[in-house]
Amino acid sequence: MGTFCVGYENSTAIDLYYEDHGVGPPIVMIPGYPFTSSSWEKQISVLLDAGRRVITYDRRGFGKSSHAAKNYSIDVLAADLNELIVMLDLTNLTIIGCSLGSGEALRYMATHGEERISKAVLISSIAPYLLKTETNLEGIDPVFFSTMRQAIKVDRPRFMSQFLDRIFNVDLLIDDRITHEALQSAWNIAAAASAYASLLCIDCLAADFRADLFAITRPVLVIHGEEDRIAPVAAAALRTHRSLHDSKLVMIPGGPHGIIWTHSEIVNREILEFLP
Repeated sequence: MGTFCVGYENSTAIDLYYEDHGVGPPIVMIPGYPFTSSSWEKQISVLLDAGRRVITYDRRGFGKSSHAAKNYSIDVLAADLNELIVMLDLTNLTIIGCSLGSGEALRYMATHGEERISKAVLISSIAPYLLKTETNLEGIDPVFFSTMRQAIKVDRPRFMSQFLDRIFNVDLLIDDRITHEALQSAWNIAAAASAYASLLCIDCLAADFRADLFAITRPVLVIHGEEDRIAPVAAAALRTHRSLHDSKLVMIPGGPHGIIWTHSEIVNREILEFLP
């Protein structure tokens, strides 16, 4: 629907693709890894029908946005989000982030301020810090992330297939909560991403958001699947909820990481009830 420029790589502009639909209080939706704005299809129509202005975009390296070869830190991704919000001069904004998008939302609010934000929704959050360290013993073994990086380098399309199985708990939910066709569509989107972005964004999944959480004062809705195999509940949602000043935690029984698709009816209901 449109693009906006967030910088340059040599002689080429880095343009991000976005869509802006509807009228009413604005919502910006940030997709998870390795997806694009199209991953929100089960939420967009519901929010438009509820009288909201819905803005989605593809992060750099994914979908219809420029496939830059560098600059994929969480700070850069949050700065890209800020460019979109400032360009559209959005206020009284609800920001919704899924997975990696939750981290971008948090870093944006903590770094660029909450003046434009009314509320936030974190779905399948990767906060506060998924990487296990000496000061973060509740995190995930670093081998998990190093294995992902190596698998991407060796055979990125195959990695995406295996990663999507983990995102959607395919062994349990195929033909129940997700079809083979939907899974194939998700793979097509993931495989079409920049090889550089696919690799470098793994560091963003392992970023430290502990200080960001404590800086947030706006009301936050945290929605998480109890069977999340990417961001386990104990490492992510429970700690995120405890770290925020004002938050509501919704746990979805049997929910995987990809709950915006598999359990969209619950996610949508909770978002609508939480919106200002």
